[in-house]
Amino acid sequence: MTDITKEQVLETLRTVRGPDLEHNIVELGMVSDVFISDSKVYFSITVPAERAKELEPMRLAAERVIKDLPGVKGAMVALTADKKANAAGAPAPRPAPAQPHAHTHAPQQPPRAGKIGVPGIGAIIAVASGKGGVGKSTTAVNLALGLLANGLRVGVLDADIYGPSMPRLLKISGRPTQIDGRIINPMQNYGLKVMSMGFLVEEETAMIWRGPMVQSALLQMLREVAWGELDVLVVDMPPGTGDAQLTMAQQVPLAGAVIVSTPQDLALIDARKGINMFRKVEVPVLGIVENMSYFIAPDTGARYDIFGHGGARKEAERIGTSFLGEVPLTMGIRETSDAGTPLVASDPNGAIAGIYRDIAAKVWAQVSNTPQRAAPSIVFE
Repeated sequence: MTDITKEQVLETLRTVRGPDLEHNIVELGMVSDVFISDSKVYFSITVPAERAKELEPMRLAAERVIKDLPGVKGAMVALTADKKANAAGAPAPRPAPAQPHAHTHAPQQPPRAGKIGVPGIGAIIAVASGKGGVGKSTTAVNLALGLLANGLRVGVLDADIYGPSMPRLLKISGRPTQIDGRIINPMQNYGLKVMSMGFLVEEETAMIWRGPMVQSALLQMLREVAWGELDVLVVDMPPGTGDAQLTMAQQVPLAGAVIVSTPQDLALIDARKGINMFRKVEVPVLGIVENMSYFIAPDTGARYDIFGHGGARKEAERIGTSFLGEVPLTMGIRETSDAGTPLVASDPNGAIAGIYRDIAAKVWAQVSNTPQRAAPSIVFE
């Protein structure tokens, strides 16, 4: 059997009528770039933001006809919106705040104006960094486990489409199951509910995606997953300030962002870029974590400031945000990360686990006390 092609996908999508019921969604220019990997098809459909709910049947129709194509193993289709798609120029309506659930730890945060919340999720927190190699994903995992240890119901969304880390960090393998062929059941370990692109494609697959495809995949992993009732969803962002961050800031009601940096000046320069990006889109910066803050020699107990020390604390003071804590560079963190047994889960009573739980407590205090403000629209020209 020959592999499915983009041309076949687009030709099939010509059978799906657009909102005007006269032309198809391909003719109307509503279909993003089509990406095909491992016989799975990924694309998004651009619609006016205020009509997203009523046009859900159109998305379902597009997904259904592609899944019915011979040779297609699955399809991920999402509705996306931008200013250009809103011909009438009408502002998107403010979604009604979700009803708080019975659990007393986390009242549902009201979605920001123009952003659709995720039912059942109290707050969504982004963990970000300005550059790679600073231990952001390890911090995100242990932060999530710290929140869990502090009594909250927690999920993790791995938003790093190009280099997903959660399957390895949490020692999860296999493919998630689906409900009625559409809603995905999250994978689970250590009490966390987890979703990652790493569960959907092979580990060696090179993800060469443009912005619309990243947006489509992220929103589907966020909104078409059976998260259930969660107090908080921790989102592990890819490094930098690219498409994934803009998508989350534009379309998701983030309660705030945690910035991870190492102490040295070069890392802090990049961290400032991340901080400035979130502030420009009015996402609260909940604080900065200084990772690899110092090294304690296991044989002598001597302390070494390999990357300098205190830079993140000074930066937090300079910009007027919270300093959440210092995480040392230890062999234990590296070894447990590689083994998929994070320290907060494998050594919950240890000193490092205590540091992460303390950071988690400070983050949750920030989330609980941060009022939700309307965020500006971001338009991709």
